[in-house]
Amino acid sequence: MKRWAELSADEVYSFCKLRTDVFLVEQHVDETELDGRDREPGTIHYFIEDAAGCAAYLRTLVDQTPQHLDARHFVGRVVVRADRRGEGLAEQLIARALDGLAGHAIIIHSQVYIAPLYAKLGFEPFGDQYVEAGIPHISMYRTAR
Repeated sequence: MKRWAELSADEVYSFCKLRTDVFLVEQHVDETELDGRDREPGTIHYFIEDAAGCAAYLRTLVDQTPQHLDARHFVGRVVVRADRRGEGLAEQLIARALDGLAGHAIIIHSQVYIAPLYAKLGFEPFGDQYVEAGIPHISMYRTAR
């Protein structure tokens, strides 16, 4: 868990490589990956590294205005390297992020196929499914705890 100013150049490269490998190359996401939010003072980066680099990553953001009800905190860019999927790394990172956001309501924009993982962690879907970056998504909310 680190804020932007605490990250080394190698750590930034490693998680940016993972994000672009999965979101741009594998999933063909056609939206800007580097959106400027990584460097915001409230953004926290969570990642797991191994000998090959960043194996799993997510970031938490803070919005000025709640996206839904009272949720100003957002978990996003959840990603696991292909050779490490199925090991529970995403769940480990999400649990760490939820600990870091204790006392805050949280939003996540989940790809539909992974929503059961977030439901297991206390997130509830709201609204209709929608397509974001060419992929079916559902927004999910978790009350402050």
